[in-house]
Amino acid sequence: MDIEIRGLGIRFRAGVEAARGIDLTVRSGEFVAVVGPSGCGKSTMLNAIACLLSPEEAEVTGEILADGKDVRSCAARDLNFGYVFQRDNLLPWRTIADNVQTGLEIRGVDAPSRRKRTAELLELAGLTGFEHYYPHQVSGGMRQRTSLIRTLAYDPDVILMDEPFGALDAQTRMILQGELLRIWERTHKTILFVTHDLAEAIILAQRVVLFSKRPGFVRQVYESDLPYPRDPFELRGSPRFGELETTIWQTLRDDFRSDPTA
Repeated sequence: MDIEIRGLGIRFRAGVEAARGIDLTVRSGEFVAVVGPSGCGKSTMLNAIACLLSPEEAEVTGEILADGKDVRSCAARDLNFGYVFQRDNLLPWRTIADNVQTGLEIRGVDAPSRRKRTAELLELAGLTGFEHYYPHQVSGGMRQRTSLIRTLAYDPDVILMDEPFGALDAQTRMILQGELLRIWERTHKTILFVTHDLAEAIILAQRVVLFSKRPGFVRQVYESDLPYPRDPFELRGSPRFGELETTIWQTLRDDFRSDPTA
């Protein structure tokens, strides 16, 4: 599913203008990462795409199209978007396997099909053997993997990810970056990934979208032409990674320095 954003503006009723004139296209099967200064509207844009901003909360102008259809005129069930948040939001009273099945249950999928799909995804995420554990019994990284495959379980056309690894330690973060890359290379889901971590964006995405300071707009788009399959540990030492990081960081730094309130 293609996502096209045209002239997106978002102003909260409290008076803060979060985004102004965002133009961005994410092609079907593409992995796109968005980076930018804190408070520049990255996460707010994701919420607008997912129709999570109520009219009472914010005024949203411009267009957000999914395969040419305005998402705000579609029923939520017709959008088939998945959303992975920074916090895993697992149900603490349900086992890992039961958490993965949540979306399938809501959609009325029969029990044998749910179990089969869950077993496949647990294997894909390296969680086989932890089916009957509860969220408090596993690590933060394992909970976040569970959150990801819970989203994959109902086969969304687009996956929105809002700093899903931001709360993890550096080692676990790199491990999960590798897991996400492996899953994406196998499924080729359309992914729009928001992060504060420039290195993470370069390692994961095919394109890195740089937002301006608030009110956010697309300042620049960079092709991350590092070859797949990618190893997050190895890439950080490559000359091309260093070139991309330096180039994008220079623009980020200049934008920060031009902000008198920074």
